Amino acid sequence: MTQRTARIARANGCESSDSLPAGSAILANAAFAWDPAWFRHVAERPGMVLTLNGVPALAHAADSDQSARIAQAMSAGSALSDSSGMDVVAFESGPTIENKQLRKRETPFLMALTRESVRPIERASYFGAYKGVTDLLTKYLWPEWALVLTRICAKLHITPNMVTTVGAVFCVIATVLFAYGHYWLGMALGLVFMVLDTVDGKLARCTITSSAWGNVFDHGMDLVHPPFWWWFWATGLAYWGLGYDSTTFWLVQAAIQGGYLVQRLIEGVFMRQNGMMHIHVWRRFDSQFRLITARRNPNMVILFVSMLFARPDLGLIAVAWWTVISCLVHAVRLVQAWMVRAQGGRITSWLSDA
Repeated sequence: MTQRTARIARANGCESSDSLPAGSAILANAAFAWDPAWFRHVAERPGMVLTLNGVPALAHAADSDQSARIAQAMSAGSALSDSSGMDVVAFESGPTIENKQLRKRETPFLMALTRESVRPIERASYFGAYKGVTDLLTKYLWPEWALVLTRICAKLHITPNMVTTVGAVFCVIATVLFAYGHYWLGMALGLVFMVLDTVDGKLARCTITSSAWGNVFDHGMDLVHPPFWWWFWATGLAYWGLGYDSTTFWLVQAAIQGGYLVQRLIEGVFMRQNGMMHIHVWRRFDSQFRLITARRNPNMVILFVSMLFARPDLGLIAVAWWTVISCLVHAVRLVQAWMVRAQGGRITSWLSDA
């Protein structure tokens, strides 16, 4: 727990120390495990003390006097005898905080650290690292699979970048298989890649080992590979005797590739104009639509269904239509946001009030 706390502190630009520092300081009780979101929340609020069963678990002492009182209570495993000048927040009261990075409002986990609680803490840490707004496969299908893999990687000291690299290899092989019409095997390897794409991020957040390079590598792969999948899926149709004529091929690619680019541009414009808030968290509808909007995972569901009927050609056409529809939905939402601001309204996330 000491190592984890030190990593969280460094990730937030703080230095860890075993001795009681003078002046303002953030104090962590080694008898408790907590979500990193609590550290960021407490760090922004001098005088705040987060407690569990009355015992201070994490606190931001505003001065040396508060530090001494909080440290004494932590050491004794008891409640503060004098909380004057402090904002004591009991975890049992269910306080919520907004996690802008993961697009959700939540009560992050806080638990007493015991031999029996290690597994529940691992599980809470893992699920706490999940985005509140994502696609249906990531949200519902493979969280448990990825949890097992994340736990194994952590125990074997496998780094997130190693996981991303292995996933990238599976992604490239799947692309080649699509090009030659080996769709079932390509989807199987693509599934492995998609699960590992979840594992690397969760592993980085749970072990507090995120890096600038890892972030670029992971998100770069996410951005670059989908257009190649859809292109080579189309060329692979020739091996099934279902190849498109030239006009159909370019219309399908224009819809998918152009729609992919336009949808990303719409999301970027929305963020730039609304304080870097994602379009997917504006209203509940936007979050629900994110489950099925034309991104890689929902598109793969469409293609999987088409393969059940041995019609990969119709599946890609369905993806093209769904991409166009998704773009239109996002374009309408972007215009509606402009109208709200033009009328003097503010664009805020519904998760802030959830």
